[in-house]
Amino acid sequence: MSAVREGLPEGRYGRSADERTDRKLKIVGGVLGAVLLGVVGWIGWDYVGGQSVSGEIIKFQVVSDSEVQVHLEVRKDASVTGICTLSSQDKQHGEVGRADYTFDQASSRVDQMLTLKTTGRATMIELIGCQPAEGDEH
Repeated sequence: MSAVREGLPEGRYGRSADERTDRKLKIVGGVLGAVLLGVVGWIGWDYVGGQSVSGEIIKFQVVSDSEVQVHLEVRKDASVTGICTLSSQDKQHGEVGRADYTFDQASSRVDQMLTLKTTGRATMIELIGCQPAEGDEH
C-alpha cells in the first residue's frame, strides 16, 4: 500500500501564506500606529506651543462672602503682556465674580496671589483663559 500525503513538509518550502499575511499585518499596524502617534504629538505640540500665554490656578481660599484669594501661575514670553480672566461661582453654580488680571512682568513665569471680589460667597474658582494683550501677540 502506498501512503497518501496530506500536505507539504513543515518548513521545507518557505513561509506559509498565513505567516506572510501575519507579517504584513504587523508591518501595516506598526506604520499606522507610528503615524497616529506622530499626529497626536504634532497636535499637542501645536496646542501648547501656539499659546503664548497660559495660566494655572495653584490654590484658592474663600476669605469672606465678598472676597477670594487666588494663587495663579502664569507662563508667557518675557516680552509679552498677558491677560488672564478668573470667574467665581456659588453653590448653585451662579457666577458671583469675574475679573481680568494683567501680567506685564518681564519674566516668563509669574506666580502671584490675586484678590477676586465677589457679590456672594464663592465655592469655586475657574480660570476662563489667558491671552496676549491686544497688539502684543507673538
